[in-house]
Amino acid sequence: MGAGEGRMRFETLSLLLNWVQLGVLLGILSRVGRTFDLIANTQRELRRAIHRLAEHRRAELGAADNFGRWRTGFPARSSPGPGNIEDDADDLALPIAAK
Repeated sequence: MGAGEGRMRFETLSLLLNWVQLGVLLGILSRVGRTFDLIANTQRELRRAIHRLAEHRRAELGAADNFGRWRTGFPARSSPGPGNIEDDADDLALPIAAK
């Protein structure tokens, strides 16, 4: 076995290790890419869920306004006690922003 054969084996091994490193780096990049895709999908789903909840909430508030207009006979949740009725009558004359 001559000196040239030993040198060739070292170069071959070095080249092989370089390819392995490149493969590992590509694997890591692929994994990171999938992680970012998962984060983006999760963020998208959260936005959709928040949007749906907001629409549902608006629908509930709209229904509550309709029930208030129909005079269901039930007191409103924020209705004043008997002692505060006169004070609230004065508040009705004020604009909403002043309250």
